[in-house]
Amino acid sequence: MTESRHLLVVAHTGREDSLAAGLEVCRQLIAAGLTPVLCEDEHRDLLAADPELGPVDRLGVDVAVTALELVIVLGGDGTILRAAELARGGSAPLLGVNLGHVGFLAEAEREDLGETVARALARDYEVEERMAISVRVKVDAEVIYETWALNEASVEKASRERSLEVAIEVDQHPLSTFGCDGVVISTPTGSTAYSFSAGGPVVWPTVEALLMVPLSAHALFARPLVVAPESALAIELLERSDGRGVLWCDGRRTFDLPHGARVVARRSPEPVRLARLNRAAFTDRLVNKFGLPVTGWRGPVGRRGE
Repeated sequence: MTESRHLLVVAHTGREDSLAAGLEVCRQLIAAGLTPVLCEDEHRDLLAADPELGPVDRLGVDVAVTALELVIVLGGDGTILRAAELARGGSAPLLGVNLGHVGFLAEAEREDLGETVARALARDYEVEERMAISVRVKVDAEVIYETWALNEASVEKASRERSLEVAIEVDQHPLSTFGCDGVVISTPTGSTAYSFSAGGPVVWPTVEALLMVPLSAHALFARPLVVAPESALAIELLERSDGRGVLWCDGRRTFDLPHGARVVARRSPEPVRLARLNRAAFTDRLVNKFGLPVTGWRGPVGRRGE
């Protein structure tokens, strides 16, 4: 019996280059004897662009998320975050092809698309697990909202002219209170995203930790924090806040926060899995993605690592 293989294709079909790349990947999968899996948006847009594309399956209709072998993602980091949301609940790793700008989560570039799909078909990749966070919103003892994030969860002020008064907490112990525009709780993966732009440190993805970074805090002690991966971080909206708050997770899922709400984040038991085509050092990724100047570096002299 022929093995059934289900590869999900996720593309930012609102962009012409991503739409074309989605069609190219689907055609390559079909030529290899597979039936590509698409979510509703891609199914509609790709078949509208090419009604003769061939047989395709729909995620959640023809194929369950738990049956997926791999997710091929065409776009920038935002598209990869969307793909992580679609694949949540299954074990399929994400293989990102960068069609955006920085593309920290992507593993390949547009010019390598054909080879990337060939390696996906040959299962020629390694799988790397990235820590995610579970996020709960509580009012008193009641949990009123639950979600998760790969990059970060941020509590922000809902209106520009108002500020938030928050208490931050580590492992159920209060650390400080201050007025601010918000607070970001980040994973190491998210340390090069929103947390980085807010002044947080870059944390290597092999490090297991959680980060907390205040946004424009009005306080002497409002520095970024790095805590153990099993710690629980909490942000409480104090009753004296001028404005209301809003929770954002990975810039995709949002929830309005009432006064007195507590946002608690801790390590998720379900990591996000990324497919890796090579073992390039994270240092090299930083240099390449940020265009960092390294001219003049001579490297270690003598024994390796000195």
